[in-house]
Parts: sequence; C-alpha cells; structure tokens
Amino acid sequence: MKRIILFVLTNLAVVVVLGLVASLLGVNRYLTANGLNLTALLGYALIMGFGGAIISLLISKPVAKWSSGVRVITQAQNQDEAWLLETTYRLATKANIGMPEVGIFEGDPNAFATGAFKNSALVAVSTGLLYSMTKEEVEAVLAHEVAHIANGDMVTMTLIQGVMNTFVVFLSRVIGYAVDSFLRKGSDNENSGPGIGYMITTIVLDIVLGFAAAIVVAWFSRQREFRADSGAAQLMGRKQPMINALARLGGVHTADLPKGVAAMGIAGGMGALFSTHPPIEERIKALQNL
Repeated sequence: MKRIILFVLTNLAVVVVLGLVASLLGVNRYLTANGLNLTALLGYALIMGFGGAIISLLISKPVAKWSSGVRVITQAQNQDEAWLLETTYRLATKANIGMPEVGIFEGDPNAFATGAFKNSALVAVSTGLLYSMTKEEVEAVLAHEVAHIANGDMVTMTLIQGVMNTFVVFLSRVIGYAVDSFLRKGSDNENSGPGIGYMITTIVLDIVLGFAAAIVVAWFSRQREFRADSGAAQLMGRKQPMINALARLGGVHTADLPKGVAAMGIAGGMGALFSTHPPIEERIKALQNL
C-alpha cells in the first residue's frame, strides 16, 4: 500500500500544487467568468498536465539521488566500483548512448535508471543487489537499466503521464463547474464565478481521477519492462543472464524505491493494477519465448 500511495503522489503532486497556485491567482475565475470556456480550459489543462509531467522529469535525477541516498561514483574506490563503471560504459557504448552517472545506494536488492536525457542519465544499484548476485547477473540488471535509457522510457512515461494529467485536469474542472452550478442554482451569487463547491470538487477529483490515471500509466510501465528485459538480452548477446537475475530477484525481498524512481526500478510487482512491473514469472516466460 505504501508503494501505491507514493507512486500516485509522485504523479499528482506537481499538478495539484500547480492547480492550487492557479486557483489562488484567479485563473479559475477567468475560465468560468461567462460560463465554462472549454477551449481555454483545454489549453489550461494541457499546460498543467504536461507542465507537471515535464517538471517531474527534469528534477527526476536530483530527486532520485536525494531520496535514495545515492552516492555517485566519480572515482572508483575499489574493484567493485571500477567494475561497475567499466561494465556500464561498455553497455552504454553498445546501446549508443552517453555514459550515464553510476551510483550506489544502501538497501535490499534493487536498481533504477532515471534522468531527462539519454546522454546524461543516472544508473544506480543497491548494495544488496551488488553483493547478492553474480557479476553476470549484475551485468544483466545494468543492461536492463541501460535499455530503459536507450529506449527513451523516461520521456515516454512523461508523455503518457502528461496526457493522463491533461484528462484529469480537464474532467475535474468540468465536473467541478457542474457541481458548483447545481449547488448555487437560484442563489444570489449564482453568476459570481466559481465558489467553494468548485474548488473542493476539483481538488477531490484531481486526486480520485489521478488514481484512475495511475492505473493506465502503470499498464504502460509494465509493457515497457518487457521491452527493457529484451533489450538487456540483446545487449548481452544472450537471454539467460537476465533470466537468472530475475529468478534471483523473485526469491529475495526487494527494496521499496522512492516515489520518483519506482517506475524505473528492476524489482517485479505482484501484477496488481497499480504495479509498475509485471510479475517476475511473466517476465521470465517472455524472455524464454524470445
């Protein structure tokens, strides 16, 4: 449940904040001054929806470093760190992307990739993953994360989230206007602009519809995981290392990633609607059928 709440809050936080700021600045009154202006509302929803998603993308890397406690390897302090840098460089070169930053964070087995741009991304692995897997399995996990970057998954998920945010913002305000008009029907201030009913309804619906949008985003995320698994197999030249890595992850407790990077992690989900990852069994089966 904690992971679900954090995932939803990630997708909604910026949009809700922007919505509150817009309300305080009187944007809502402009949209409803002479009845609901659907054209202006659509433009507003597009700006809010994609603005929130793009802001989240641009700050993803620093937020991930801070929230995960990632220590970026600027100079290898031991053989393991040297191997991580060398392996990531080799995989990134093969994937035709710039060398990402490589980091380590404390915790149970997990890893993630994040960043707004292919040539300046971040790949981080946990100490639990680094020291509980064979070198070949860790390399497969790194290849999976590099495949995410090469596929442009961060940008793709941002665009999908932007579309969903736009629908959420648009629908919540249309419904909020209808509810507010019904509550004030026949009153003296019926035509005085949006009232408290509008504000409360839109805030509640931003959250409720945001949950529904999160289900759609999570579905796209699960499809993207299959593609990254396949990409890892291609980068390594064979699929067995990725299968072995997934099988090992399926038998251990995997770390809960911070809200901003959960969708980019390696750990499998339980197949629930909000899960950003398919069940590990399904991922292994898909690899076997390649």
